[in-house]
Amino acid sequence: KEAERAGQPFVNQRWLGGMLTNFKTIRQSIKRLDEITELAATGALERRGKKEATQLRREQEKLQRSLGGIRRMESLPDALFVIDVGHEKLAVDEARKLGIPVVAVVDTNCSPDAIDYVVPGNDDAMRAIQLYAVGMADAVIEGKDSVPAVVVGEDEFVELDEAGNPRKKAARGARKPAPVRARKAPPRRRVAPIK
Repeated sequence: KEAERAGQPFVNQRWLGGMLTNFKTIRQSIKRLDEITELAATGALERRGKKEATQLRREQEKLQRSLGGIRRMESLPDALFVIDVGHEKLAVDEARKLGIPVVAVVDTNCSPDAIDYVVPGNDDAMRAIQLYAVGMADAVIEGKDSVPAVVVGEDEFVELDEAGNPRKKAARGARKPAPVRARKAPPRRRVAPIK
């Protein structure tokens, strides 16, 4: 619920192996979920045979349960927030392999070694989990609101000043060319004569 409020992808069921490391295949499964949902929305599902319609509904339910939270995720995340590190070890391992920073609630029964940003606390109580989720969602919303709205091209870099506002670009002709460094030849190695 809090991830949806913040507009962030989430997984609240079992973490499927390869959700991050095999994201291309996961995207194909999400595309299949979208296709079945489209069939149900247009009524084409009802025009199919009873057996086929039932199979498609079951497939849709299964895919929705597993992938519904990451349905709108177009690329790999910039960070991963995990509640129960012991239970979601696979998610943490995948994020570590890809260099994605992990923010996690770590209880006394789990090791904080694989976590980049540790939040010490109880990961079992429902009220505590709700508190962490609300705090993370609020932080994400606040972070999104603090980013200045700048229209940029696909590969354009925008430099920000100390206040976080975009700096104005200098005219192209006003830049000095970078100085050319002379490269030194590597030192010659002396080889001892063979006797």
